[in-house]
Amino acid sequence: MAIEKVGVYRKYHGKVPKDKNGKPVPKESWPKKRPFRWAVRWFASDGKRYSKSFKRRKEAEYFAEETQKDVRQGKIKQVTKMSLKTYYQEHKQLMEGNVAPTTLTLHLSSMELLADTVGWGKYLNKVTVRDIERLRSVRFKSGIAAATANKDIKTLRRVFNLAILRGYLPEGANPCSGLPMLKVGSKRKNYIKPLEFRDIYSLTSGTLWKALLTTFYTCGLRLREALNLTWQDIDFDEGMLHVTRKKSEGFVQAWTPKDHQLRSVPLPEQTLSLLTAWQCIAPEKCPYVFMAHERWLYYQQHVEQKQWGKGRDLVNNILRRFKTLCRKAGVKQYTVHDIRRSCLTNWAKQLPIHVVKELAGHSDIKTTQEYYLSVQPEDITKAKKVQEALLGKIPKTDLTDPKVTHSGQKR
Repeated sequence: MAIEKVGVYRKYHGKVPKDKNGKPVPKESWPKKRPFRWAVRWFASDGKRYSKSFKRRKEAEYFAEETQKDVRQGKIKQVTKMSLKTYYQEHKQLMEGNVAPTTLTLHLSSMELLADTVGWGKYLNKVTVRDIERLRSVRFKSGIAAATANKDIKTLRRVFNLAILRGYLPEGANPCSGLPMLKVGSKRKNYIKPLEFRDIYSLTSGTLWKALLTTFYTCGLRLREALNLTWQDIDFDEGMLHVTRKKSEGFVQAWTPKDHQLRSVPLPEQTLSLLTAWQCIAPEKCPYVFMAHERWLYYQQHVEQKQWGKGRDLVNNILRRFKTLCRKAGVKQYTVHDIRRSCLTNWAKQLPIHVVKELAGHSDIKTTQEYYLSVQPEDITKAKKVQEALLGKIPKTDLTDPKVTHSGQKR
């Protein structure tokens, strides 16, 4: 904890007065003969000395007293000087296992982009808002979308907030705080209509992929939630699918869902039937639901030889195969996440929004509303009919006679 003393001093201004002989008066005579203000000086948590001046001594002493309290409570403390390179290495070590691998990769890549702009040797407390703005400008000029540039800033804001918690930056010294985001034009969210899904499904060969696509479309799973789904997560008697964390045991890899919470999703009869059919022919002893025979043999061999790398995808090429199906079906090139969004939109048409939020596994209902629910033309038509029903008693014709209106004297 810092114990620096906050001092009150005279701060002289103007030229040094001279005596009758034209010589500068001695310093001990300055208080009576030279104009001054009262200055409070202290060291802030960034290691720099700061001061604030006042007209009256009482005002300065009161301010100094309040500042001294902050010093004693540790609110104003010396920070450990930390270069961007050292912080990068420490952050990588501390966060591994505490956040998802993709999140850590995002943190590190954003710090690398910042280092390309300011240099690896720059201290964290020397990074300014201008440095962040310069980084975004360079990134934006490279051709990336505004949303991607905003994502860089949001990631760096989190990284610097962690630096504050670790004592490398003072409170309120995050260079990304208060920086306005670039405006991003909104666009209609992709939505796979039931008819489009049936067209894609009709071109799908094999029970595995039929069960996989149907589970995606009816349960709203994220990609990694589906790939880490085990047979123990499916309750065939109750018709429920459970998304829950896994611990490393046997052929099951350790994994935690994004929301870190157990959630249960009801399985429609069609999806349950396809999963039952796939279970009958699925590879024996394979704990994962959507792992084909060839992949299981490859995975089993590498796990037994302890050659399976941490964080590797259990199944590959899901997106590529799905886009191939979309192209053959003559529909838009949707993504796997578009299937999840479509499922949530279908739920929202029939279920209360708070129920959709729970089934989707969102911690904040705003996420469900802003990023996942897609407004379709039929919703607009339905809104129009609602308004027409409300105004049903109002005559549709104009109450003003156009002949009388146009024959009136013009002014």
